[in-house]
Amino acid sequence: MDNFIFSLNATVPVFLVMVLGWVLMKTGMLTRSFTTVADRFVFKAALPVLLFQDIATADIRQVFDPAFIAFCMISTTLMFVGVWLFARWYLRKQPEMIGAFAQGAARGSAAVLGIAFIENIYGNSGMAPLMIISAVPLYNIFSVVILTIGEDMGKISSENTLPSKGASSMKATLKKACINIAKNPIILGILAGCLYNLSGLPIPQMLLKTVDSVSSLATPLALLVVGASFDMGHALEKFRPALVASFIKLLVLPAIFFPFAIAFGFRESELVAILIMLGSPTTVSCYIMAKNMHNDAVLTSGIIVLATLLSSVTLTFWIFLLRSLALI
Repeated sequence: MDNFIFSLNATVPVFLVMVLGWVLMKTGMLTRSFTTVADRFVFKAALPVLLFQDIATADIRQVFDPAFIAFCMISTTLMFVGVWLFARWYLRKQPEMIGAFAQGAARGSAAVLGIAFIENIYGNSGMAPLMIISAVPLYNIFSVVILTIGEDMGKISSENTLPSKGASSMKATLKKACINIAKNPIILGILAGCLYNLSGLPIPQMLLKTVDSVSSLATPLALLVVGASFDMGHALEKFRPALVASFIKLLVLPAIFFPFAIAFGFRESELVAILIMLGSPTTVSCYIMAKNMHNDAVLTSGIIVLATLLSSVTLTFWIFLLRSLALI
């Protein structure tokens, strides 16, 4: 029962803030122009600053574990590639949805929930900072690549034309993806955080308070924007792919990778960090990136809402299972 209450406390407030955004939009307190400006601010300022703060202030040296880093990086890579290949098959008749589906089904709320989740269980951040360093940069790089391809597929679908063939088309797509990675504000924030962490320099108190003020806006503002932009009618039209993506995110991925994590000897906070990496609800930054990169924002918002709602049950199940097996 304690695990269930804990999961509810972690996920229900997130869901309620999204509901609040929807209510405020319906009552006219929020407007479309506000959400347009707000999601641009979150994408270009608040989220990059939040990730910079999480990574720059993490105590990486104390918990450094090459095997754990390798597992997180390899699992993240396989996860994104596998989900993307499945999406290409599952949505072969709706290619404009592939990018949003693949990102939503693979990218969890590691940076937002990770440290808080482990601290609530163990009283310290444990392996969460190392997991964030290992997985979150790849989350964003793979997301940019997937969404870049998704944007191109969306244009092809809307123009009702066949994709151009040959190496030149692939080269153009890869070049565009590399440019998007290089100029993506979230990736730049992660890179800056990594460099500052490696420098070993303390963040001056004045700067730290400024960073904290800006980063504290990221999650609540992004959740409000997701809720305000949520269109029930369009979301219901895409309920089935949203449900499939949520099922993959919350149950399939942990079921595939947990046996390997256990076989490699990971226990306690290591397994909880891996649980957050694999089975946490879809992060709200998926919507911000999908919308700013001209992918299916409606499908993405549906996945976020559904995965967040269901995660209170699935995270409780995984915690109960791991504790029953005396692994955490």
